[in-house]
Amino acid sequence: MEIPDYSGSLKKADELRQRTKKFAIRIVTLFRSLPRMPDAQTLGKQLLRSGTSVAANYRAVCRARSKAEFISKMGIVVEEADETVFWLEILVETGILRAERAFDLQAEANELLAIFSASLRTSKRGVQ
Repeated sequence: MEIPDYSGSLKKADELRQRTKKFAIRIVTLFRSLPRMPDAQTLGKQLLRSGTSVAANYRAVCRARSKAEFISKMGIVVEEADETVFWLEILVETGILRAERAFDLQAEANELLAIFSASLRTSKRGVQ
């Protein structure tokens, strides 16, 4: 019997863990730079919650004990990533944040959303 080699997927998971952590740190840095106006702070706190939640919940995905648990937790990651994209858009479209300042962070948020959405779709195949 051949033993499956999971080293590639473990490496990928570790890279995503580091990437989401770096993303969360960038979100915190952005939040700290927002104006102290009530609207900016309220929207910024929403961004702070969802953006850091992506990393925290992805760590939980990596500890999932079953496929069902993986799917459930990955669903949360997708929701939080999508919400982060939304709050970044709102901050830009209301003029609180310059589009140039948000561009790289929006690109990363959209990439993470695409990665996690694809992973969720793949993991749901064959599950009723």
